[in-house]
Amino acid sequence: MHFIFDDEKLSTIQTAGLVIRPDSKHLKPYYTVLKKALDKHHVTLLIAKNSAEMIGLEGGIPREKLFEESDILISFGGDGTLLSLSRRSYYHDKPILGINAGNLGFLTDIKLDEIESFIDKLFQGTYRIDTRMVLEVELHGATGTKKIIALNDIVLSRPSIEGMIDVDAYVTSTDAGMKRKHLNRYRGDGLIISTPTGSTAYNLSANGPIIFPLTEALILTPICPHSLTERPMVLPANFEVAFQSEDETIIVVDGQDIYNLKFFDDITIKTAARGVRMIHREERNYFDVLKQKLHWGSN
Repeated sequence: MHFIFDDEKLSTIQTAGLVIRPDSKHLKPYYTVLKKALDKHHVTLLIAKNSAEMIGLEGGIPREKLFEESDILISFGGDGTLLSLSRRSYYHDKPILGINAGNLGFLTDIKLDEIESFIDKLFQGTYRIDTRMVLEVELHGATGTKKIIALNDIVLSRPSIEGMIDVDAYVTSTDAGMKRKHLNRYRGDGLIISTPTGSTAYNLSANGPIIFPLTEALILTPICPHSLTERPMVLPANFEVAFQSEDETIIVVDGQDIYNLKFFDDITIKTAARGVRMIHREERNYFDVLKQKLHWGSN
């Protein structure tokens, strides 16, 4: 395990691309604020087609074109909006700024009333870029391999309230000279394979550990296991984990995409070659965020 600390600064910002959370027409006035703040610094603001239509604007462009043409990407919404944007734009490798119009804000730390002031700080170089570890997921089947990216977690879940998962887990580490080895057979309601970024999401609800988000590690947390000996496990990021099951098991990626393991031979999960770059306030402190969001130390 190690930490990714990055003192990167952006060499140029000429074009920014915006994606707004669906069904959020009330955010249109903040689009105007953002556009004005970027105009001040001679930056062109592009907006995704579906976001533009939602707030009654013309001139929106398809997301792929938005990703290609933007120097930075901006999300208006909550952590879910930022997760979706991060995954969909991953292969374009653009830094992402999250503006929080949601509830939690573990990932999106710029508030709506801070838009103008932060855009000024961005062009003064007063900001930080964090690189968050990403999971690369491969679903292997008879017709080939499907690759997926996850920033938060992969959840293996039972298909219905009556059943449970019965999944064999294997670990491999080329760096450690360890060939594929059977780790465990997980039986219960499910299993979460989480990144440190996702450790404060579903993993936290299942009593998994909170891991500092710039750590590189894999977290395996059973959900309501059918054995009192099952406990969360943290593995180095250079390990690969694989899962097989003869039973129907649902695979949920970042809470957004769903697959069924019965259509595949197995699923393998490893750390992706590069992470997702997120733009934050320079003064952002993760431990302050934890205290605020989890109400630590409050009376």
